[in-house]
Amino acid sequence: MLDLMATETRTQPRRRRGFFWVGIALLLSGLAVLGYVAWEFYGTTIVSKERQREATTKIEQAWDSGQGEVKTEFGSASTIIEIPRFGKDYRIPVLEGTSDRVLGAGFGHFSETAGPGEVGNFALAGHRVTHGEPLRDMPSLRKGDEIRVVTREKTYVYELTSGGDDLIVPFTASWVTEPLPDNPADGGVEPEQVEGQRLITLTTCAELFHTDDRMIAFGRLVAEKPTERG
Repeated sequence: MLDLMATETRTQPRRRRGFFWVGIALLLSGLAVLGYVAWEFYGTTIVSKERQREATTKIEQAWDSGQGEVKTEFGSASTIIEIPRFGKDYRIPVLEGTSDRVLGAGFGHFSETAGPGEVGNFALAGHRVTHGEPLRDMPSLRKGDEIRVVTREKTYVYELTSGGDDLIVPFTASWVTEPLPDNPADGGVEPEQVEGQRLITLTTCAELFHTDDRMIAFGRLVAEKPTERG
């Protein structure tokens, strides 16, 4: 009996130590998860905003030296987007392609779509949360808002024909980037179905957290003018 009690007495401290280290492991795991979440939501945005500024500066330097396009470590770029609704300092570079690397430095241009001012659909993608989040305030866009597409020679002014949250589609809805987007849903949001239009399309995630749906806004070219540079 005494031997049994002695064995239990020796076992209890070991058990308590075991619980202690399990608790420490769980605490460290929780801190690691919180750190990852903080990095995704805040760290990536800080880094991406710096990349956006660097790419914008490089584009303007290329323009000043007579070049229309610049090569950055994230892709080629020749265009800057201004959206007055988002503030006078809102200037986001456009890079070719829509890879994660590209979208971490600005807007991504769907490569098979029209260029700025061209007939067809100048289609862009941008993050809504994390990685610079250029379209975080997409739902605040309204029909009639301006999207200014600035290139070395010309600034193309597009006017939205739909609000920022008027249309939500699955990420598989490729029709939104076609030269003349034609909504398969009867009465659904779409640009005016007139051939030869010069359109712009903005695409982003429908919710702030993970989603397979996309929020879409359409616009049409209403003016073009020489680009003014200070």
